[in-house]
Amino acid sequence: MNTQRYFIELCYDGTHYHGWQLQPNAVSVQEVLNKAFSTILRQPVYTTGCGRTDAGVHASQFFAHFDVKSVDDGPFTIDYAKVLRSINYFLPTDIAIKQIFPVAADANARFDATLRSYEYHIHFLKDPFKAGYSYLIRDKPDILLMNKAADIIREYTDFSCFSKSNTQVKTNNCKITRAEWVETEGGIVFHISADRFLRNMVRAIVGTLLMVGRKEIEPEGVREIINSKNRSNAGTSVLACGLYLTEVKY
Repeated sequence: MNTQRYFIELCYDGTHYHGWQLQPNAVSVQEVLNKAFSTILRQPVYTTGCGRTDAGVHASQFFAHFDVKSVDDGPFTIDYAKVLRSINYFLPTDIAIKQIFPVAADANARFDATLRSYEYHIHFLKDPFKAGYSYLIRDKPDILLMNKAADIIREYTDFSCFSKSNTQVKTNNCKITRAEWVETEGGIVFHISADRFLRNMVRAIVGTLLMVGRKEIEPEGVREIINSKNRSNAGTSVLACGLYLTEVKY
């Protein structure tokens, strides 16, 4: 029986999901996708994502792969346009599949990714249309100081201080290629790109940079926090609602 591996590009509103990964007692994006593709393709389908977003985190670009078995010894082919229409009709409105395409049997959505980018959105005035999609804070922080601290963060690779404890990873090293705050109308957005991210890392970095922006610590104080490799020394993780996975490169 032949097997064909496929990649899917998707996006989702993470508000009503307990993150990407399957959970025993909560609904996840992965669970909903597995059920939808299994129904449409009429065989068990298990998706593997390019990463693991936390509960409430959104993704404007996300990739996953899955394998499909042929019913005989011949090659498995699907009508991509038909499956795309069917799966999007079947899925809830907060998850959308952008494209489906075949890949090599050893292609891996998680391990083959070379760059991931996130954005964290903050606004300063109450706005019902931003609730759940941006973090509301009352006082505008000093963006110049926060960008000085962000530049310092880019000098390092070991980010143990920003990682959730008791995670099963081989290393806490990440190569950050962009870390920058940009002003928007009525708010600010933090852009960060790296080859990989640790669990809770972006939200912890944003929380720490906000400490700098509120002048609770100097930008240089970030060095002491990173060198300590102690999560308790970094800032409190900000709410998940403002975080978006925006780009994945291969």
